[in-house]
Amino acid sequence: MSSYSHFTLEERKYLQKLLSEGYSLRKAAAVLERSPSSVSREVRRNRAKYKPHRTVDNPYWYNHWRAQNLYIRRRREQVRAALKPGTEAWTFILRGLSQWWSPEQICGRWHMEHPEEKPLSVTTLYRYIRQGKFPQITAKKNLRRRGKKYVRRDSSYNSIQPERTIPEWPEEIRQRARVGDWEGDTVYGGIGKGLLVTLVDRNSRYVRMGLLRQRTAEDTRRAIERRLAGLPVRSVSLDNGSEFAQFRELEKALQAPVYFAEPHKPWQRGTNENTNDLIRYFFPKGYDFRAVTEDDIARVEQLLNSRPRKCLGWRSPAEVFGVALA
Repeated sequence: MSSYSHFTLEERKYLQKLLSEGYSLRKAAAVLERSPSSVSREVRRNRAKYKPHRTVDNPYWYNHWRAQNLYIRRRREQVRAALKPGTEAWTFILRGLSQWWSPEQICGRWHMEHPEEKPLSVTTLYRYIRQGKFPQITAKKNLRRRGKKYVRRDSSYNSIQPERTIPEWPEEIRQRARVGDWEGDTVYGGIGKGLLVTLVDRNSRYVRMGLLRQRTAEDTRRAIERRLAGLPVRSVSLDNGSEFAQFRELEKALQAPVYFAEPHKPWQRGTNENTNDLIRYFFPKGYDFRAVTEDDIARVEQLLNSRPRKCLGWRSPAEVFGVALA
């Protein structure tokens, strides 16, 4: 038995013509190569609500344009009713949005955890957010972009003389084959308002952040050493800012080589650049880091490290980092 398919506009137009020519529903079904029950249901569902006197031209009050419009409306209503409050999927979506997961991350994670359930639609989630159907959820508050255009910050100039550059990476680093290859940079607040040093593992996207009150090489080095203490460190790749001038001391402390991006090529540390963009959601440009505590930093780290990532097969960085260490 062939699978069922919906009537097309051309089929509906031909059905109207057959009915107007006096064909019975059974004979019209034979011509259309449809079952009589399908044709009967099509006419019954889509004929006019009001019933004028029966005529030879239209004995069943059936019009193909009306039938097509009713079909489209029913399909739209069926899709929009897919998400219902109180269901497991609804609760899962709200929990993800409250943790600033993107609709794509929510849908991917749902499918990973519930492969037997109907997949969630990314476009449906965006539509529900736009229409305000999720309680206390707005695009401005819960979506990372907030509708603003992203502008990449380029490197300024080569303020230090590195001994190793990213093009010299060995294949283990380039292929993300292991845990412990970190990319680092700084995220600035307003002028004189402090900054963050950010570190992300290339393999797992696991994030560590250190709070800095001022932009000095010594404070930056100490913050990196403190945030990577107890974790596997096989290499560190940094920006060319002067705050990383004590890279030789850092190499000795971590017992790992330090690489630098070439001037004006921030994409060479693409993992870190993308991670900084995620961090900017919580700490926008001009932010006053003087009012931020270590607990605040830990909370943002936890949110980012527990967020499912498409590049990790919808696992979280913490899951991948933990599995890799086991």
